[in-house]
Amino acid sequence: MIALLSGQLVQRAPDQIIVDVGGVGYQLQIPLSTFYRLPETGQVRLQVYTNVREDAITLFGFLTSAEKDLFTLLISVSGVGPKLGITILSHIAPSELALALSQGDVTRLIAIPGIGKKSAERLVLELQDKANAYAVAAAITPPLAAIGTTDSHHQDALSALINLGYKESLAKQALKNLKPAPGAPLEQILKAALQILLK
Repeated sequence: MIALLSGQLVQRAPDQIIVDVGGVGYQLQIPLSTFYRLPETGQVRLQVYTNVREDAITLFGFLTSAEKDLFTLLISVSGVGPKLGITILSHIAPSELALALSQGDVTRLIAIPGIGKKSAERLVLELQDKANAYAVAAAITPPLAAIGTTDSHHQDALSALINLGYKESLAKQALKNLKPAPGAPLEQILKAALQILLK
């Protein structure tokens, strides 16, 4: 089982990356919390969760142990699969998630797409005590790295929002309502769009 990868980042998108390790390219699914802090190219070191099914082996990558630990906690809950786990971490910072779980903040959790009241209550019931142990660790998060800009950032943002579970029409409307500065980085566009969609 793959638990850690160090190599050259050769391709990145808001929901997945490819890392070259000794000439072998590994594709990893990632949350936005990891994407925001990735360099455009260069060496990266990621914590990895390997999900094995009968028809596929999928790798999930995280820049911090706190992200991976919280992801592992989330998917231990009945009804929460890896895809939803990534969606949750894409909509809430690890420190905020640990705090919301430890404090039983159901209102904060149901603001996340794909999480209804029953799901939020189940997450709190099963993870509240465990989340206390991660609240401090999750708060130790590196600052967001500056990301370069390209003309395709709006299209990348649209793709990311659709992959996060938003309907294309809603995602397009949110992006249309944005008024980012010329050449705004993808990180800024995504955050602004998510703020609109989460209202």
